[in-house]
Amino acid sequence: MLRAGNVGLPNVGKTTLFNAVVANAQAQAANFPFCTIEPNVGMVTVPDPRLEVLAKISGSEAILPARMEFVDIAGLVKGASTGEGLGNQFLANIREVDAIVHVVRCFENDDIIHVAGSVDPVRDIEIINLELVLSDLFQAERRIERARKDLKTKKEAQHEIDALEKIIPALNDGKSARLVPLTEDEEHGIRGLGLLSKKPIIYAANVSEDDLATGNDWVRQVEKIAAAEGSQTITISAQVESELVELSDEDRQDFLESLGVKEGGLQSLIRASFSLLGLQTYFTTGPKETRAWTITKGMTAPQAAGVIHSDFERGFIRAETVAYNDLVTHGSMNAAKEKGLVRSEGKEYVVQEGDVMLFRFNV
Repeated sequence: MLRAGNVGLPNVGKTTLFNAVVANAQAQAANFPFCTIEPNVGMVTVPDPRLEVLAKISGSEAILPARMEFVDIAGLVKGASTGEGLGNQFLANIREVDAIVHVVRCFENDDIIHVAGSVDPVRDIEIINLELVLSDLFQAERRIERARKDLKTKKEAQHEIDALEKIIPALNDGKSARLVPLTEDEEHGIRGLGLLSKKPIIYAANVSEDDLATGNDWVRQVEKIAAAEGSQTITISAQVESELVELSDEDRQDFLESLGVKEGGLQSLIRASFSLLGLQTYFTTGPKETRAWTITKGMTAPQAAGVIHSDFERGFIRAETVAYNDLVTHGSMNAAKEKGLVRSEGKEYVVQEGDVMLFRFNV
């Protein structure tokens, strides 16, 4: 399951956003630094309108969407890499997530104190990214010395050394490790280090209600930084999202349209976070339930079956598979079969986004 962590300076809207993401979360939000010390954790569902369509076709009793985990991590400050503001604890929390949602303040509000005294997204991003880089540099320099010693008995340590010899100069230049191209062997060699600046990142530009539809100059500054490093930017209003939680589906849509947007930033954030690590969805459907399953792109049919239960992978025989669009077009599994659109796929089949699958296996 994807685990994404909200990261940013104090008082940029991280906890307000977190509360909106998990809807019923009880995380405390307040106007002072380090309001959040222990990370709050919440489960969210991944919006997918295809589930209801499949459930209607199958007459399913239940719908089970894919899920992901959001972690609200306390605000970092300059010097976090050397322990400022409980920095070591907060950096350890970041190390445990798969992806970073970097919440950046892009709104003015005299009633909400900015830890640096003014709104400046570029400065804020540089502060956070530098602290992640400095933490990684300290770890990498220690690790490469040990890897060189390990090389005497472990030939595979060379891959780690090669990777770190590329990464350390970049870190010294203030660049994030994720910007350093590595070979597959080198990537594998440093996987266990959990480098903070290597984690994929989404910049969440937190704006006022008035700027949600069009953004503002601060948002465009964030987008420029994100584009330069191949990251994504989501424009979102944490305050609006917190208001949407209290509304019915119909009222929510009317409210969004009144603001000039078709979809809440929350949904965009969840989808972007879900896709960030190269994940995709396949479905199982029947009278009992329609369910979305999360897998990594490139997984074979047996591996996808193993996500349901390890026995499915061990005893895999074949997978009856139909593309979502084909099933919906013809209205039923039987009709799709009559058209020859339901395939019997073996162990080498690579599952595609939106496949609807039924696994046959031996126990």
